[in-house]
Amino acid sequence: MSQQLKNKIEATDTSINKLLKDQKFYIDYFQREYRWEEKHIKTLIEDLTNTFLKSYKEGDKPQEVANYQNYYLGPVVFSVNPETAKKSIIDGQQRITSITLLLIYLNHQQKSFAEEERVAISELIFSVKHRVKSFNMTDENREECLKALFEEGNYTPSENDDETVINMVERYQDIHDSFPEEIDDLALPFFIDWLIENVVIVEITAYSDENAYTIFETMNDRGLNLTPTEMLKGYVLSKISDRKKRNEINEIWKNQMIKLHDFSKNADQSFFHAWFRGKYAVSIRPGKAGSENQDFELIGSRFHNWFKDNHNLLFKLNTPDDFYDFFKNDFPFFVKWYLKSWKARQTFDSNLPHLIYIQSWGFAESLQEPMLLSSISTKDEESLIQNKLDAVARFIETFTVRRSVNYKKFGQTAIKYTMFNIIKLIRNNGFPELNSNLKKEIDQIPQQWEGVQHFRLHGMNRKFVKHFLSRISSYVDQLVGKDTTFVNYHHPKGRQFEIEHIWADKFQEHLDEFDQINDFQVWRNSIGALILLPHGTNQSFNSDKYSDKIEHYLKENTFAQTLHPKYYQKNPNFLKSPVAQQLGFQPHEDFKKKDIVERNSLVQRICENIWSTEYYKQ
Repeated sequence: MSQQLKNKIEATDTSINKLLKDQKFYIDYFQREYRWEEKHIKTLIEDLTNTFLKSYKEGDKPQEVANYQNYYLGPVVFSVNPETAKKSIIDGQQRITSITLLLIYLNHQQKSFAEEERVAISELIFSVKHRVKSFNMTDENREECLKALFEEGNYTPSENDDETVINMVERYQDIHDSFPEEIDDLALPFFIDWLIENVVIVEITAYSDENAYTIFETMNDRGLNLTPTEMLKGYVLSKISDRKKRNEINEIWKNQMIKLHDFSKNADQSFFHAWFRGKYAVSIRPGKAGSENQDFELIGSRFHNWFKDNHNLLFKLNTPDDFYDFFKNDFPFFVKWYLKSWKARQTFDSNLPHLIYIQSWGFAESLQEPMLLSSISTKDEESLIQNKLDAVARFIETFTVRRSVNYKKFGQTAIKYTMFNIIKLIRNNGFPELNSNLKKEIDQIPQQWEGVQHFRLHGMNRKFVKHFLSRISSYVDQLVGKDTTFVNYHHPKGRQFEIEHIWADKFQEHLDEFDQINDFQVWRNSIGALILLPHGTNQSFNSDKYSDKIEHYLKENTFAQTLHPKYYQKNPNFLKSPVAQQLGFQPHEDFKKKDIVERNSLVQRICENIWSTEYYKQ
């Protein structure tokens, strides 16, 4: 290799189409794992789809996509071996993996289109050489997962799969859950064209590993750049003329930053987004082409500038003492409760029980976190704040569960106008007013609990079904005095629980009720035909007949036990429970279609109890 080529570095702006088409990338050992979390992929989907929807309007011609607003995805760094032409990803594989998952999802969405209406994107996902298909992201650990996602749209990780594969499956699910309904069959080809041509990437190529790693380190070492939080701090301190007071606020600020960064390195920015949106934002961008960003969006993109423009009108901060008092009192108060609500979403807190549920099944953090902070006030007692936070979290979970059992999505784009109006509605509410407002909003949710009757497990909702069954199982346990909680089933520290099909996957054993295997599978996946069992127990007898399984169920959680007639003979606490009696549990000596119908109805009644709006009258 010549020294001149070895020292060469190229940088060019490119599109996803040019970057990925018929390419082959190798992933270096030092950054092999794909570690994006749910919040990362959902933010990416929101950013991409929101940018697209700002330009797209029904009736556009395909060629008009070229004039739509661009979106900058960021840089990617490659190291190319000039002798072998092997191209290794040094920086950017997290984004490229995420874009690949999005392209696979979009390819499935357009499968029902006529051939001439489809956008050719498969060649951005894999290439074919000598009639052999191989994925553009070359890593043998990913091949089986990518193949299943591309061909079937789902993949169930095995015990041998690594962190990357598990995350890829979960992020693919997140794409499905958060992709907005506004991008329908009419808009989808426009979105795909826009994504592969209008999303801008800076491709940086080095011809030696040494140069490539130097670029990587430089791009990830930005200690001198001021963050939006630091710029906000500078502006706030400049408004406090008294040196002693300015130094006091400076110390308060440092202490709050330490607390926030103990949770996450970007928690400071997430906090300001939540605080300003929850307590002060009054406008949001309409969902039509050409609309300008409003408070909600401006806080997300440059909250320090937005604060400068609005502290007089919205915050009522005009004098040095106003700034001093506000950041001495309000700032630490909201940091405290932002972090408490965050912690309660990670670890079950009996004072804030509903927050753990919305960590598992809530909506976008950009809406959820402002909503949690919106009603609380510095004048509230601690117990009142806890009650308010829990009431809001209960509303969020009720909304998401009601939507989910009716197969309705709740990505940020689909619900942001509704939720932002609720944020404003409940802002600074007293407790009775908050309860009244939240109950009214729940009463107006169009999706009803009757949807449970037709709800079933499918390839893309396993995560929700686990949440749903964990809620039901812990609730039924508590009816008989057990101290189990949602966490014991959903994400216990010990033995893990899995979704168990009461019917084994053996169509031939059900020919008395079914002529078609597809019909059998629909019934087998009905919510009334599912329970949770510990890992291992589920595997050891999941292919057995019901008559054999039911004996094992008698040793498991209460919801599973209620299938067995003997349970009703040996458990007087259950029989005496007025709630259990009202719910109408009954044993099932055999398990036929009629039993699934009865069990579906039981699940609906349980849902109506768990998420009853009577909670808001107490």
